[in-house]
Amino acid sequence: MLNSRNVRGVPRLPEGVIRTPEDTLLEAQRLLDLGMPFHAHEVLEDAWKAAPEASRALWKGLAQLAVGVTHAARGNLAGAGALLTRGADNIEPYEGTSAHGVDITALLRWGRHHAAAMADGTAQVPVLCLRR
Repeated sequence: MLNSRNVRGVPRLPEGVIRTPEDTLLEAQRLLDLGMPFHAHEVLEDAWKAAPEASRALWKGLAQLAVGVTHAARGNLAGAGALLTRGADNIEPYEGTSAHGVDITALLRWGRHHAAAMADGTAQVPVLCLRR
């Protein structure tokens, strides 16, 4: 597979895969742990597109956090900061809810901290769910 610069890259994941919320979080976390935040974004984006209205912003925000890590890794610090901020803004309404076991408070703190700290070029992998 060639990417936009005609360089061989990692193929994208298939789109539209329906997973349970738990399977989505576990797969996204696995991909984040492997250093594949764009692929984690794709998994979370599938959940976002298939989610009922009540949880759509949660999945959108989680996808934005993952793609923010992607932009940071590619050196686009301004884009990374903007996406981390948008992601945090989208998940904030779920703070204090069960949100499929996601620690929204911790992700908010993480996203806002790294959005503010993009100038130093650091971004760590967020933890979406407890590992099993």
